[in-house]
Amino acid sequence: MTSPESSTLGLVSVNVSLPKYLGEHRGRPVTSAIAKVPVTAGELRLDPLNLEGDGQAELDVHGGFDKAVYAYSSEQIDAWGIELGEELGPAAFGENLTTLGWTEDDVRIGDRWQWGDAVLEVCQPRWPCYKLAIHRGRGDIGRRMHANGRTGWYLRVLQPGTVPVGGPITVERHPALASVRLAHDAMSPNGGVPDEVVEALLALAPLADEWKRDLVQRLL
Repeated sequence: MTSPESSTLGLVSVNVSLPKYLGEHRGRPVTSAIAKVPVTAGELRLDPLNLEGDGQAELDVHGGFDKAVYAYSSEQIDAWGIELGEELGPAAFGENLTTLGWTEDDVRIGDRWQWGDAVLEVCQPRWPCYKLAIHRGRGDIGRRMHANGRTGWYLRVLQPGTVPVGGPITVERHPALASVRLAHDAMSPNGGVPDEVVEALLALAPLADEWKRDLVQRLL
């Protein structure tokens, strides 16, 4: 255990969208807010469930207090661009925040972000659904994300407030050193994470209950 330290996280873009038609899945129309667009300037209101101008289509599986804000590393977007042979930019994976400087290996479960008047807490990796495949036009994108661990991460809102689109974001590091990548790998039986580490993750208070429930099944 180490003492928390504060750091600054780069913010490339803030992205929002309300639910709209995305495409077809198994012959049925799909509505989603995954096709987000950057906000160019100013401030937004951040409440416990959403950024101003943002929303979710299926609240039983998307959104909620532990999925209020989704962040993704611009470094990982660049890596995807090389891997997929595409020109990718902010909001490529439906993220609200396109960040700079840290990836899943650096960000810790329980890190607290001071952004304007608001305070957020990193609480779980992403587990992508079929809508990402429709959005990116690639049926294999979810499998690839599971395999490479470039998932991004969700944050809950501890304190609502007004947030500046241009940042900055100051991060108070959680002392447990449990990275988003570790939490992702722990979910996979082939992730190489020992059971005792999974059990330590289950004891980590900031980790989302949904992720904990699935980790319990992983141990059975």
